[in-house]
Amino acid sequence: MKILFVVNPISGDIDKEPFLSEAKTYLDTYGIGYHVFYTTGVNDLENLKESIKQYQPDRVASVGGDGTTLFTSTALMGTDIPMGIIPLGSANGMAVELFVDSDPMEALKEILLSNITAGLDLIQVNDEHYCLHIGDIGVNAQIVKGYSSDSKRGMTTYIKYFLEQLRVTNIIDYSIEIDGDEYNESGIMLAICNARKFGTGVPLNSISNPFDGKFELVAIPEMDFEDLILVGLSKFDESFLEEADGNVYSTNKAIIRFEKPQLLQLDGEIIGDVTEIKVEIIESAVRYITTRKNKLAGSR
Repeated sequence: MKILFVVNPISGDIDKEPFLSEAKTYLDTYGIGYHVFYTTGVNDLENLKESIKQYQPDRVASVGGDGTTLFTSTALMGTDIPMGIIPLGSANGMAVELFVDSDPMEALKEILLSNITAGLDLIQVNDEHYCLHIGDIGVNAQIVKGYSSDSKRGMTTYIKYFLEQLRVTNIIDYSIEIDGDEYNESGIMLAICNARKFGTGVPLNSISNPFDGKFELVAIPEMDFEDLILVGLSKFDESFLEEADGNVYSTNKAIIRFEKPQLLQLDGEIIGDVTEIKVEIIESAVRYITTRKNKLAGSR
């Protein structure tokens, strides 16, 4: 067996080398081949595809957070090579959603030992961008923009920009077209969900499943201080979602149009200002290595 590690050195401001050192010792003990690919920010996608072609791994491990997992998934589209996740990002939202063991070495062992794979969906946006976990327009995109431009990473930095955005109220007007029907919405955010929760643990909806061939659009209305407290509490008790006023649309294809240009982020990557986005699901885009602990994959 040969495994390829795809490593984002800066994700979550976490040093990946202690894990890689332990992993290499473990793999050497059992005679398992390995290669490490490090992202640099320059031609990463092309270089990773070439590494996959040259090394021909039996399995691929994404070492980082949600952005690294998306990047790895995108590179593997069109291949039959299965991938798994080593959670070493700031929040690891998708890893939590997929029941990945929080201990990196245990997660590695699951990738090596499991013979269970499932078709993991990807969301395609405007025919050229991809999203695995959650994308959005509005308040959270502004938080991500500040976070991504900061030299520091981790949850403390994220919270800093979250608190900044609490002082700003920008209402967005937009329409959603699904199967020829149009729905008008207004609020502080529109979320594009392939999963239920933000990486922080705050749930956006209770039905998203990255193995079901659909995505959810969640319209978040204007919130006052009490609403924001409610959102915080929902991290610990999902029953608070029942009090939310936002609409949830479940579909495999949609077009969203905005009255004014709005900032779009996908899995922590700032895409830029848009006035229209076309969203559609790519069903079973990637073979994902999982276990029986993952109830979502088994429910399809």
